[in-house]
Amino acid sequence: MRDKPLFFAWLASRQLVAAAGLLCAGIAALIFWLYGLPKEAIIYLFCLCAAGTVFFAGISFLRFWRKDKILRKMEEEILVTTEDLPEATTLIEADYSRLLHRLVRENRQLQAQADASLADLTAYYTLWVHQIKTPIAAMDLLLQSGPGKATELEIELQKISQYVDMVLQYLRLDSEAKDLVLHRCHLDQILRQTVRKYAKLFILKKIRLTFQETHLEILSDEKWLSFLLEQLLSNALKYTPSGGEISIFSEGEQTLVIADTGIGIAPEDLPRVFDKGFTGNNGRMDQKATGIGLYLCRRVAALLGHTISITSQQGQGTQVHIGLGRPKFEVE
Repeated sequence: MRDKPLFFAWLASRQLVAAAGLLCAGIAALIFWLYGLPKEAIIYLFCLCAAGTVFFAGISFLRFWRKDKILRKMEEEILVTTEDLPEATTLIEADYSRLLHRLVRENRQLQAQADASLADLTAYYTLWVHQIKTPIAAMDLLLQSGPGKATELEIELQKISQYVDMVLQYLRLDSEAKDLVLHRCHLDQILRQTVRKYAKLFILKKIRLTFQETHLEILSDEKWLSFLLEQLLSNALKYTPSGGEISIFSEGEQTLVIADTGIGIAPEDLPRVFDKGFTGNNGRMDQKATGIGLYLCRRVAALLGHTISITSQQGQGTQVHIGLGRPKFEVE
C-alpha cells in the first residue's frame, strides 16, 4: 500500500526545487519593491511565474504518475524483469536502473542454478525409486517362497540400506553443512568393517576375497571414507561373476587398490565412468544401473582431499586406485 497520497509523494520528491523557486520569486519581488516598481508589475510577474510553475509542475506530475503506475503494475504481477521499466530521466534514476538490472541478472542466475539443482534431484529420485523397487520386490518373492531364505532377505535388505545411504549422502554433498570431521584413523579397521558388511554377499556369490593389511594411518573422515569404500566394494561385487576374486591391498605408501576379476570396463567408457548418470556398456547390460555410484565416489574423494582413478581391461577385471595422501586445504 502507498504510504501517502500520490500528489504529496510527488511534492515531497520536488520540495527542494519548489523551495528554490519560491525563494527566487521572493527575492525578485523584494528587488522590484525596493526599486519602487508598480504593484501591478509585481503581481503580473507572480502570475507569469505561477502559470509557468503550474504548467511544468503538471508535466512533472504526469511523468511521476506514469512511472508510479508502471512500477505498481510490475509489483502486482511480480514481474521480475527490467524490460518494462520506465526510462530514467535523472542521474539517480539511472543509478537505480543499473542496480535493478544487476539484481535481476543475479536473480536469474540463482534461479537457473536452483532449477538445475531441482532437475538433478528429480532425476536422481526417479532413478532411486526405480532402483529401490527391485530389492523390495525380491524380498516379497523370498517371503512368499517360505522359510530358509533368511540370507537372501538380509542381502536385499542391505541393498535397500545402501540405496538409502546413497540418497542421504547425495543430499549432504550439495548442502552447506557436510558434517566433515578429519582425524587420524586406521585404514585397516575401516576396511574390515566394510568387508564384514558384505561378507554374506561374498559367500552367496562364492567370490574369494584377498585382503592384505595396509598398516596405514591416514587423515580422513571415517564416515565419508567408509561410504566411498562401500560403494567401490559394492560395484566390484556387482560386476564380478560367481567364482571370481576381489583383492584389497596397498600400493606404495598412500594408495589403496581394490581389484576384481569381473567383466571389466570398455576402453571407450573409461574416460566417462565418473560422469553423473553415465552407465556405459555395463549399464546397458544391467538395466538397474543408474550411473550415480562412481559419480558420488569422485565427489566424496574430492571432498576428502583424496584422489581416485580406475584402470580396467574388458573381460579381465577392474582396479580402483585411491590416493589417500594428506589432504591439502586452503586456510581462509
